[in-house]
Amino acid sequence: MTDLLGTRFLVLMLSFLFWCAGGFVAWVVVASFFEWVLHRYVMHRPLGAFTYPFRAHAVVHHGIFKADHSYHLQHEKDKETIPMAWWNGAVLIAVVMIPAVPLAWAVGHWAVLAGAFMAMTSYYCIYEYIHWCMHLPRARVVERAGFFFRLNGHHLLHHRYMHKNFNVVLPLADLCLGTLLRRSKVSFAQTRGPAVPDVQPLIATSPIVEAPRCHLGSERSEATGKTVASPTVLAPSAERLDVSRRTVA
Repeated sequence: MTDLLGTRFLVLMLSFLFWCAGGFVAWVVVASFFEWVLHRYVMHRPLGAFTYPFRAHAVVHHGIFKADHSYHLQHEKDKETIPMAWWNGAVLIAVVMIPAVPLAWAVGHWAVLAGAFMAMTSYYCIYEYIHWCMHLPRARVVERAGFFFRLNGHHLLHHRYMHKNFNVVLPLADLCLGTLLRRSKVSFAQTRGPAVPDVQPLIATSPIVEAPRCHLGSERSEATGKTVASPTVLAPSAERLDVSRRTVA
């Protein structure tokens, strides 16, 4: 009898862990796409009369933190504009959990709901923490990690091109929906730091420069006796390959 109960308990535990893990993995993916939709359609444009996210993020946050030196906090008073408001997390987690309820009911395993909750809660906490570290670097352990280095460059480009790189934690939605940008399209004065990659174009072509025209209107050719003007001189284009700075893989 004891062995039977022990076996049944083990089966139930394994079943719970299986469906919990399934819900966790599924909702990490859901969270990436939810973040993308929220960031693009709510935080970067007014949603009818509901303009709070747009004003707090696109107007205030992006107005303070740009892709140049101001990507990192410059004034202590602006620190409060880095994270979301304290109540945002609870609201966002609750919204994303709504589709998990009918899914858990459909498959007959409420462990899916537990996994989804853990995934969304973890995703939001990671978002807030690494976003804080990106704009307020302090040589933390996480800032020395390779994944942070790449995500920091990803987010830096979003502050340069606000219609690109909407994901902060997992750029899966950016990859699938065509908004992933790995490098800047043009050279710009980006911020620098040990945890900030070089996101400049690998190959930059200098513009063609037209040299000043010098017309020798008062001089004549000895051979023809006609007025001679010097031809327009065009400086050749120059290409460079920057390999001296650390770059995004």
